[in-house]
Amino acid sequence: MPLDSILIVGLYIACELIANTTASKPVTLPGNIIVPAAVFIYALTFTLIDLVNERLGKQGARYVVYTAFLANLLLAAYTQLAVWLPPAPFYGEEGQDAFARVMGSTWRIVVASLTAYLVSTLIDVQVFAWWRERIGRYRWARVLISNAISTLIDSAVFITIAFWGVMPVLPLIGGQYTVKMIVTLVSIPLIYTVKARQPQQFPNSTR
Repeated sequence: MPLDSILIVGLYIACELIANTTASKPVTLPGNIIVPAAVFIYALTFTLIDLVNERLGKQGARYVVYTAFLANLLLAAYTQLAVWLPPAPFYGEEGQDAFARVMGSTWRIVVASLTAYLVSTLIDVQVFAWWRERIGRYRWARVLISNAISTLIDSAVFITIAFWGVMPVLPLIGGQYTVKMIVTLVSIPLIYTVKARQPQQFPNSTR
């Protein structure tokens, strides 16, 4: 695999993990929009997976998505283990409680995050590849269209699973989707930083 492809894959997985560790803090944006602090870097991952798709093809991008999913699952499981392990005597109950509040996401949030990630990112990979194969032109457009569809699905799935019956979901979906699309528009030029080439062939690859 070329070095620039390794760099893009590494950044993608790193952004996924950073997003999951910063998502527990809600922040208020202008217009009284409330979103998780992770929304900015998480929105960037949809463009990064498009770069992976551009370099490695649809099947290669799917493998990267599955790898990131397993990394997120490992992060969630090990974080829970760290919360459950008994603290050292000098750490105290206050330290343990603060650690648990920050790192111990509820399983409903974890399930919502992983489900939304897997569904929306695989759709992003498929839409991006379809545009490249059927239309070909306008690299900026395939990023914009694939992200517009996948980020909407991601927001709807995550908010519905995580907050249905607890908070009003439609305003939350609208706020997250707006922020994600702003990040998408800003990040579109990244698609021109990678040179499209014949993707590496993977087992059972279909293009």
